[in-house]
Amino acid sequence: MKMHLDEISVKSRERMQVINVTSEVSGVIERSGIKSGFVNIWVPHTTAAITVNEHDPDLWTDILVTMEKIAPIKGDYRHNAKYRWVPGEQNAHAHILNSLIKPFITIPIVNGEMVLGTWQSILFIEMDGPQTRTIKVQVIGE
Repeated sequence: MKMHLDEISVKSRERMQVINVTSEVSGVIERSGIKSGFVNIWVPHTTAAITVNEHDPDLWTDILVTMEKIAPIKGDYRHNAKYRWVPGEQNAHAHILNSLIKPFITIPIVNGEMVLGTWQSILFIEMDGPQTRTIKVQVIGE
C-alpha cells in the first residue's frame, strides 16, 4: 500500500465563504500516482470545515444563510465574552459550526479518480475569514 500526503492552500475573501476545491484535490490524487484507494481530506482549523455538496453558488449562499441562522455571528457566546478584547477571537459561531459539519471527509478512488456523484463537489467552508488556510490531503491505496 502506498501513501501520499500533500497540502492545498486556500485564501478566503469573506467572513463566511464556500470555496470549491475539487480540482485541487484531483491534482493531488493525480500527482500521487494512486489508482485505487481513498483520499482523506482534513482541515486542521477549528473555524473552517470541508464537505461534499452540489456545485451551485446559489445553494452555497443558502448554506451560509442557514449556518448564520443556526449559529449567528453576533450571538451571545461565552467564548466571545471571555476574549472580548481580542477581535480575532470573536468567532464562537465558527467553532460551533465546525463541530456540526466536521473538518474531514473520505472519498473512494477508482481508476485514479474520485468517486463523486454527478453534481458533487468538494467544498471548503470558511467560517472566520478572510484568511489563508491549509487543507491536508492524504491519498492511500495502490
